[in-house]
Amino acid sequence: MPTVAFHTLGCKVNHYETEAIWQLFKEQEYERVDFESISDVYIINTCTVTNTGDKKSRQVIRRAVRKNPDAVICVTGCYAQTSPAEIMAIPGVDIVVGTQDRVKLLDYIEKYKEERQPINAVGNIMKNRVYEELDVPAFTDRTRASLKIQEGCNNFCTFCIIPWARGLMRSRDPQEVIRQAQQLVDAGYKEIVLTGIHTGGYGEDMKDYNLAALLSDLEAQVTGLKRLRISSIEASQITDEVIKVIDKSNIIVRHLHIPLQSGSDTVLKRMRRKYTMEFFGERLDRLKEVLPGLAVTSDIIVGFPGETEEEFMETYNFIKKHQFSELHVFPYSKRTGTPAARMDNQVDEDVKNERVHRLIELSNQLAKEYSSQFENEVLEVIPEELHKDSPESGLYVGYTDNYLKVIFPAAEDMVGKIVKVKIIKAGYPFNEGQFVRVLGEENVIEEAVI
Repeated sequence: MPTVAFHTLGCKVNHYETEAIWQLFKEQEYERVDFESISDVYIINTCTVTNTGDKKSRQVIRRAVRKNPDAVICVTGCYAQTSPAEIMAIPGVDIVVGTQDRVKLLDYIEKYKEERQPINAVGNIMKNRVYEELDVPAFTDRTRASLKIQEGCNNFCTFCIIPWARGLMRSRDPQEVIRQAQQLVDAGYKEIVLTGIHTGGYGEDMKDYNLAALLSDLEAQVTGLKRLRISSIEASQITDEVIKVIDKSNIIVRHLHIPLQSGSDTVLKRMRRKYTMEFFGERLDRLKEVLPGLAVTSDIIVGFPGETEEEFMETYNFIKKHQFSELHVFPYSKRTGTPAARMDNQVDEDVKNERVHRLIELSNQLAKEYSSQFENEVLEVIPEELHKDSPESGLYVGYTDNYLKVIFPAAEDMVGKIVKVKIIKAGYPFNEGQFVRVLGEENVIEEAVI
């Protein structure tokens, strides 16, 4: 049986696509082995969001070549799409496929075995207008299933290379999304995370159909789906219609990841982002009205070219005022090939790092404040795995619908199911919980205490 090994760099979409590529190999009777083992084929799914992403991708490619010089080395993903020549120049690379035509990978491998000539199969992504169907009926991780609903982005923010790596907005056929969602629920998944490169833009390239319609249809047509999470949505895509659907829904969770990037209108303009702070704030207020207890997480870029202390403080104060529940904070890093990398007034690294630390401190404080609201409440949790730090303790880790990470005593057979847990000690990054058995209408606390 031929073997294949995978290494995925970067975002959730890449991880989803690696699972999809694995399905293709599985159908052809391949056995999946660990990336550190000797394998017949190595697939490296690359990231190019920063220059460091490129560098890490090159290191992993070289590692695979050293591991087994006789193996077929295939490189795919975003870095492969934007810089195929750079990758082809690495000795030992045999096949380069970008962010399309991955369904042809096995054909390319056969062709390579016959001809022993390196294959560069990267085409012009900007010409592509069709969503590439890649099915994932089940995941290696058995608790939360991702479901990719769209590809590409039309925004061209000045710091971002992704439209060049992924092409323009292409939405997946709604019937395919629903079919795939049902398949995942039938495979035992209680929660589905809708994902994509620009997830909230779903349907922008379609006539008379949009994200709000998809959310409604998933709830109406997928039997047994308990939780629906949107991996990320831009403020500009949170339309009144989307808010209405969220308000009426019984399965859309109380957690939204809404990238802010900056809380200063002047910085947003330089970033070419499509909203003002007034609009963003108004959307947050509306959402919190329809979903009390909503957790809003966000991404922030600190030290964008020209960012003054005043502009940074606008971001800081906006985040504090609107009580975000957790932030992913990134110091701005120049991405070769983007307009922002060529801008004047690049911010000094020391200043960037000092601002990053201030925001991370704020994020930790807000996360603690957010979780403390739920102390002594009973919430629904999906146990995911044994607590890594003390696997012998019988403690499991899982997430509530509003994305609180809870550690509590549980059993192996609860993994992937929805259980009720009382938060006995709120905290960050972990909350401590007690498993609650549901007996009729009463919640009975088990005697198992951490």
